[in-house]
Amino acid sequence: MNAAELEAAIRYRLRYTIAKETAEVTTEDLFHAVSLAVKDIAVDRLLESRRLSRDRNVKRVYYLSLEFLPGRTLGNNLLNLGLYEACREALQSIGGDLEAVLEEESDPGLGNGGLGRLAACLLDSMATEGITGFGYGINYQYGLFRQVIEDGWQVEKPDRWKSDGAYWQITRPERTISVQVGGRVVYELDARGRYRPQWIETQAIEGVPHDMPVVGYGGETVNFLRLYSARAAHDFDMRIFNEGDYLRAVEGASRTETISRVLYPSDVPESGRTLRLMQEYFFTACALRDIVAGYRRFHSDLSYFADHAAIQMNDTHPSIAVAELMRLLVDENDLEWDEAWRMTTTVLGYTNHTIMSEALERWPVPLFEKKLPRHLEIIYEINARFLRDAAERWPGDEERLRRLSIIEESSPKQIRMAHLAIVGSHSINGVAALHTELLKRRLFPDFYELWPERFNNKTNGVTPRRWIGLANPGLARLLDRRAGKGWITDLEQLRELERCASDKGFQDEFRAVKKEAKERAGRIVGERLGLSLPPDFLFDVQAKRIHLYKRQLLNVLRIVHDYLRLVDDRIVPAAPQAFIFAGKAAPSYQAAKKVIKLIHSVGRVINGDPRARDWMTVVFVPDYRVSVAEWLIPAADLSEQISTAGTEASGTGNMKFAMNGALTIGTLDGANIEIRDAVGPENIFSFGLNAAEVQDLQARRAYDPVGIVERSPALRRVIDSLRGARFGGGEADLFEDLVGAVLDANDPFLHLADFDSYSRAHDEAAALFAEPDSWTPKSILNVARMGSFSSDRTVREYAKEIWKVGE
Repeated sequence: MNAAELEAAIRYRLRYTIAKETAEVTTEDLFHAVSLAVKDIAVDRLLESRRLSRDRNVKRVYYLSLEFLPGRTLGNNLLNLGLYEACREALQSIGGDLEAVLEEESDPGLGNGGLGRLAACLLDSMATEGITGFGYGINYQYGLFRQVIEDGWQVEKPDRWKSDGAYWQITRPERTISVQVGGRVVYELDARGRYRPQWIETQAIEGVPHDMPVVGYGGETVNFLRLYSARAAHDFDMRIFNEGDYLRAVEGASRTETISRVLYPSDVPESGRTLRLMQEYFFTACALRDIVAGYRRFHSDLSYFADHAAIQMNDTHPSIAVAELMRLLVDENDLEWDEAWRMTTTVLGYTNHTIMSEALERWPVPLFEKKLPRHLEIIYEINARFLRDAAERWPGDEERLRRLSIIEESSPKQIRMAHLAIVGSHSINGVAALHTELLKRRLFPDFYELWPERFNNKTNGVTPRRWIGLANPGLARLLDRRAGKGWITDLEQLRELERCASDKGFQDEFRAVKKEAKERAGRIVGERLGLSLPPDFLFDVQAKRIHLYKRQLLNVLRIVHDYLRLVDDRIVPAAPQAFIFAGKAAPSYQAAKKVIKLIHSVGRVINGDPRARDWMTVVFVPDYRVSVAEWLIPAADLSEQISTAGTEASGTGNMKFAMNGALTIGTLDGANIEIRDAVGPENIFSFGLNAAEVQDLQARRAYDPVGIVERSPALRRVIDSLRGARFGGGEADLFEDLVGAVLDANDPFLHLADFDSYSRAHDEAAALFAEPDSWTPKSILNVARMGSFSSDRTVREYAKEIWKVGE
């Protein structure tokens, strides 16, 4: 489609959908019209892709994830369909501006952070690689939450992302799924005299699917992301309504529909834990029923199901899929247990994303017994058979069997969902080399000893279409000129830039691109926050979920150290710096929310001190989301990846920053190690203990933060300043709990152990930044050597080694 044809399609939508003459349209009207016109093109390609996959009888991939974080859709689809410049031209003819139109779109509130964004990147890469693959998740009404800052505190507001219409969603009421919860199980004899369980007296929940087209680059393959909204089987009780109790008449429907209202409800109250379990079961059960039904439409014999389907569980959230698929095959399709189990383990794969205990879900057996009684029976049967086989391998080793068991013998008993996923999958993968080794050696050593062939690594990746092509068009144009346009689907082609790293002319062009991105970020920060961000400052960015293990607190301690050196000791930094934070804290995570308050309190003091104005500023960008990342990441000079070694599974922000020319300052954790190996250790700033040293220090109980402070006058001054009223706005003990956390010998994240090393690394980075002719070649080499961190590579590895597609 050329610009004239696209213009005609937009004008058609303005007239017949928006019902306005061209002269009276607003930018919002143009956004709606362009979105619908481009959606029409995507749907044509979607239907053609479906037809081809049916005709070729290809194996399909189904990606189950509790969250997806696709970001704004219009710009990405224009880029992947090759219509970006055509749309700019078409809008100019109508009197519109493409950038202004793109700003009208809301970020879909369908995810939180790295887990959801990785899922979106993998879907993009599946379509780009021509793989028939579909995502399944929940169509959240409000998403996580909209983060508002009031007096430095995070306040959660509903994220009404659908208020202007979810223009990219296609509702499929004819594909509505009904799933059951509650009730009880009874046994009856079937026609062959076999005992068959009957799950009766259940409550029905309907899942209404909404499809979002996923356009691969070039538009040849368009898959979809299918998201389910929960709906009560009966809208309201007419009898109660007629009696005049109108609120109670709709109470049941409202409770059911809460399942798809909010991502990650607080699990502090029992009702919150129940809701989380219902969310995980709801979308997984809807997905599996849809997948099996889709297979059944074209194949009468389930025996070949595993040849036509690969199902990937993204973390532990969908691990109930093991029991639900067994229930579908045994109870509803009359397969024998052994055949169903072979099929289940062949079809399912499990990606683990963390070694943090909080994310390795455990559900109380009584809760399962109440809500999913048939699934509980199936899990007990799976566990009994599994432990019987394990006992043959390790006879008499009761302690090992206890560690392996899916059921944790606590009070009350708990179902270990990660164990269920491992036992029910043919593949268990980590998402970075270090993470996978920790899974094998530290987290699941018994499973690894039992099934070493099942464990493998698939290092995460990110799509260069969004994270360079869309987010950083200036850099994209420069790469096109110097490396050719093929990099956007083959990131290894950026190796061509290595020979340009020492070229003074190219260095000037590269710096101009970075300056343009920094000026854009500065304008946005100025408009939204009223703060000045001079482009000649070093932009030091830590943008990620706020959590103690990610150590934003360590970053703040170091900033306070730099500030005190400047104002008390008159030690001027080697380069002026802007310390930029972005990220959300879980609503119930009080320590993380206190860190946000500390960032704002420190920023208030530093930004208000005329002695520091020319040398440092502190910025917190609220409500971090994909559209914020798209202007913040290209502007970054220094990428903060400072989690305690051994705690971050991989990270994907580290890849996005480096891909856009930021140098990493980080621990040897997650994919930081692989980034270091790829770009060269001389082109990043590594510091701190490694994972083995962290484990050794903790095992010997030798961590002594009080002693570290006593031996470091500089650190003691930082701690004392946080205890006083200097940053507390008159409240001397406002941050005493955070001070207590870092001085605790049991601090699992060893904040103070890495402080001196971290501070030295920062001084080194500032000194290098002050020498552009030394900094810029390193920045260029980071871009040039990030080829292996494309999600295209990640997907190819999944396809070949786990899903067995495209062979």
